[in-house]
Amino acid sequence: MKNKFGKMKTIDEAMEYVKDGCTIMIAGFGGIGSSYDLIQAIIKKGVKDLTLISIDAGDPDLGPDHIVANRQCKKLITSHIGATKAAGELLNAGELEVEFCPQGTLAERIRAGGVGIPGFLTDIGLGTIIEQGKQKIRLEGREYLLETALKADVAIILAEKADEFGNLVYSKTARGLNPLMARAAEVTIVDAKQIVPLGEIDPEDVVTPGAYVDIIVHGGGDWKWSWQ
Repeated sequence: MKNKFGKMKTIDEAMEYVKDGCTIMIAGFGGIGSSYDLIQAIIKKGVKDLTLISIDAGDPDLGPDHIVANRQCKKLITSHIGATKAAGELLNAGELEVEFCPQGTLAERIRAGGVGIPGFLTDIGLGTIIEQGKQKIRLEGREYLLETALKADVAIILAEKADEFGNLVYSKTARGLNPLMARAAEVTIVDAKQIVPLGEIDPEDVVTPGAYVDIIVHGGGDWKWSWQ
């Protein structure tokens, strides 16, 4: 297939945008909807001091857990780390900073980053550790937390199908936060299981328009559940 839009790259070419100290959004939940091949490429490159934004820390050897366990991450912004041993151990050892965020709030912070909203008000987390260090605002007699938008240098996205311009279709619930993260990064890298010519995806089926996609790679998706 011709690369007429210049978006189709090798994984090594895509990794040129992943650098020490950058902020990376990794979509998926429990490893489902996460790009195994791009995560492995990040590990292979050996970049460090990363800030990862993900709905969870992954399962053992699935999703962001690979990067966290390899001690390449200095900060994790996530909703929970309960399924991975590495994140808890590094947090308790003082080697990893974790900013916990309720899942719905996390999704909205990412959405806000993608649409240019600097922040929003919510009462979720009041009276819990979530409110620590956050500004409180009273509005119409009620108290709210000010949650700020999240953006990233790079978003790692997994799509079921992409055309050569980057219009994306996802696989059922593996869609997750992929569409939101694709809009909230300076560089969006998509691992597509299938790449087709422009025009082969019905416009009504497109979830993420190609305007939000910078790089398309074709990974093998060679991952297994942690118990396999």
